[in-house]
Amino acid sequence: MANAPVLVLGGTGMLGGQVVTELLKRGKHVRALVRPGSDSSRLEAAGVDIARGDMLDAWSLLRAMEGVDAVVTSAAGYTRHRKGDTPKTDMVGNANLAEAASRSGVRRFVLTSILTCDQTPQVPHFWHKKLAEDKLQELGVPFVALRPGAFLDQVTRFGGDPVTKGRLTWVGSPQIPLTFVLTSDVAAYLAEAVDLPGLEGQRIDIGWDRAVAMQEVADVLGRLSGRPIRVRSIPLGVLHAAGMVLAPVNAMAKDGAAMLEWFQSGRYVADTALQRQFFGEPPTAEVAIRRFVAGLGHTHHPGPRRGQFSPD
Repeated sequence: MANAPVLVLGGTGMLGGQVVTELLKRGKHVRALVRPGSDSSRLEAAGVDIARGDMLDAWSLLRAMEGVDAVVTSAAGYTRHRKGDTPKTDMVGNANLAEAASRSGVRRFVLTSILTCDQTPQVPHFWHKKLAEDKLQELGVPFVALRPGAFLDQVTRFGGDPVTKGRLTWVGSPQIPLTFVLTSDVAAYLAEAVDLPGLEGQRIDIGWDRAVAMQEVADVLGRLSGRPIRVRSIPLGVLHAAGMVLAPVNAMAKDGAAMLEWFQSGRYVADTALQRQFFGEPPTAEVAIRRFVAGLGHTHHPGPRRGQFSPD
């Protein structure tokens, strides 16, 4: 099935769009599941086949998987990045997807999961990923689950460009280390996982060479940009209280508060042993943050001494 397509779910999103690009760079024929009415022009311009459907429509998934070699999904209802996203996508949608993959006999299913999802039943969108992993295993689908940490280039978007603004906004203590990733790195790992041997049944934490606190991120950003970056810290209790008040009308608020509380536990830390085994050495925190700065369109300040940062 060398020329059979790889089906991508979430291809109109930030991570999924980069997964599509990575697959195309690898010479893959890509098919994307796109909801009816959603704009697929960018994908079509890149040469991607479009299958119209929805994760809540089991028959549309079966049609989309006809003749497919592998599936990569970064779809997540919790984020609400796209019209029609709901937590139901993370529950019913992922179960439908696993059933369709089982019936279609795909060679490999690559799931974008979440770091520590198996430890956090109190964080619904984390736990739903654990249930998706379990469903794939239960059905005997040959899968691999990549469990990335927090996406630095997404969690720092709140409040604008941190280098231009001179500040990062964070909830809770900025001194507690946790695992971060960059979207582009995760996309590359997901694309590579389509064909990498020995991955069946693996649940692989994805992160940098070490966990870092938000204050350390700000310090590195400051050294690279040549200007001080301060951390504006919002007390966790404020968000927790807001989540409790809004919970009856907005389950996402309570979910988000539970996630940020977990970040403050100090246990949101990747074990990168399997990442090293299958994908090579993780990027250092300094190199990743340097690439983050470049992605914002800023040049690097020449201040750090030679050898202070690892080479790109």
